[in-house]
Amino acid sequence: MPNPWTGKGNPYTKQEVRDRLQATLDKNMAIIGAGAGTGISAKFIEKGGADLIIIYNSGRFRMSGHGSTAGLMAYGDANAVAMEIGEFEVLPVVEEIPVICGVHGSDPRRRMWHFLLQVKDMGFSGVNNFPTHSIVDGKFRNILEETGMSFQKEVEMIRLATKMDLFSIVYVATPEEAVQMADVGADAVIAHVGTTIGGSIGVVDATCTMDHAIERTQTIIDAVKVANPDTFFLTHGGPINTPEDVRIVLDKTEAQGFVGASSIERMGVEQSLTDLTKAFKALALKR
Repeated sequence: MPNPWTGKGNPYTKQEVRDRLQATLDKNMAIIGAGAGTGISAKFIEKGGADLIIIYNSGRFRMSGHGSTAGLMAYGDANAVAMEIGEFEVLPVVEEIPVICGVHGSDPRRRMWHFLLQVKDMGFSGVNNFPTHSIVDGKFRNILEETGMSFQKEVEMIRLATKMDLFSIVYVATPEEAVQMADVGADAVIAHVGTTIGGSIGVVDATCTMDHAIERTQTIIDAVKVANPDTFFLTHGGPINTPEDVRIVLDKTEAQGFVGASSIERMGVEQSLTDLTKAFKALALKR
């Protein structure tokens, strides 16, 4: 249903986004969500047929030539960056597909219910938990949990988003985290298996093998199916980078789609710009 105020799509209700994704599955097609750090990325991701666009603060770093992990560091206000990209770059150029806001749910400086009202008022159709502490482990994760910046704060953010009729698509790294999210109404769960490999600023080696990625993805799906079988199941990260990689995971798990950030936005730019510039530089002067 188009927005009656603009004639365009955003914002959609939670159920409207769900209906759109279900329509994709009903056509026996995979759901594809794509991260966009710039307006030009969003415009042409939409033209390529993506089902969702997700705005992460890491998109700004990624498209500035830095690793996406910069989005987890104290290099800026993650929530403010996502809102700025949405307001001035992505929402003005996206014609029809839903746009999702990456929200740092554990930000201790914000009243999260108040911030989510701003996200909704901006015209986003949903939220995603990024930056997420689900991909942090070890001693540092324990410190975050013990000092009030826990994954549970991200779960609480999704609970609030559900009450506000915002669609939610969430990153999780374990079955336990997936169940927590499903229990508070998350619409789509993304099994995050590690930082994307490849390209100029991806990791050199996958944090897990493809076999391990497949196993972890299905384990998360199995847990969510028990908690809430109406959840959409997606995959992301690690060795799952190209369409061919995604094809393998779709064939060997019950995943229904893929979310790509570096895999779509950054990889799409790196080689194409290199090749195009080389083609121009191959031009010789007339003698």
